[in-house]
Amino acid sequence: MNARPRQPVIGVTLDNEPAGGYSKFPWYALRQNYTAALAATGALAVALPHEVAAADSYLDLIDGLMITGGAFDVDPALFGDASRHRTVSTKDRRTGFETAITGGAIARDKPVLGICGGAQLLNVVLGGSLIQHIPDAVSDGLAHEQPNPRDQPGHGVAITPGTLLHRIVGVERLEVNSAHHQAVRTPAPRSVVNAVAADGVIEGIEARSHRFCLGVQWHPEFVLSEGDGKIFGAFVAACRT
Repeated sequence: MNARPRQPVIGVTLDNEPAGGYSKFPWYALRQNYTAALAATGALAVALPHEVAAADSYLDLIDGLMITGGAFDVDPALFGDASRHRTVSTKDRRTGFETAITGGAIARDKPVLGICGGAQLLNVVLGGSLIQHIPDAVSDGLAHEQPNPRDQPGHGVAITPGTLLHRIVGVERLEVNSAHHQAVRTPAPRSVVNAVAADGVIEGIEARSHRFCLGVQWHPEFVLSEGDGKIFGAFVAACRT
C-alpha cells in the first residue's frame, strides 16, 4: 500500500478584534477562503495565535508562512516615518507577532506568501517603506479600495517579466480585487517589484535572495483568475521541498 504524501503545513496569521460583536471577550478572526485556497492545493493550514514568545516554536512546526490581510495598518514608526496619517489604524500585538514570525521564516528560508496587508508587512520586515494613504500620495489614483464586492475584480495589474510572479502566473496582466489604502513606497533592499497598477502603485514585491518570498497587494484567495490559483499552487509546492 502506497504511503499518503505528506501535506505541507502552512502557518496562517490571524486577525484579532477587541471584545464585542462575536464575543464579549477579545477574539481572533480569519476568512474561510484563506484556508480553503490552501486546502485546494493539498496543504494543511494551521492558525497562529499572536504569541511572540512562541514564534520560534511555530516555525519548528510549519513548512511555510502565509501573512494575511486585515483592516489595519503597520505602525509608520516601524519604517522610519516620524508622523502618522490620520487614517492610520494599528494593531500592535498582531504586527509585533507577524514581524517576529516573518523575520524568523525569512532567516530560516521558509517560503513566505504575504497577501494585501501581509505584503506590506513583508516589505517592512525586509527593510522597505510604505505609502501611508494612497489618495494623498498618488494623483489621479485608481480606486484601490474598490467600491464593488471583493469577489469581483477592481482593476488590472501589469506583471513584471522575468520575476517569480511572472513565472508562476504565465501572463503579463491580471485583473485583481483591491482593498487597501496603503502600498509599498520604497521596495526593500534586494527585493524587486513584480506587479504595478496603471497609476504606478506597486502591487507586488518579491525577494530573490530567498527561495520563495512573495507579496501581492490583492487577495488571490478569492481565486478570481487562473493566475490567483497558480500563486497558491506555487507557494504550496515550494513548501513541499
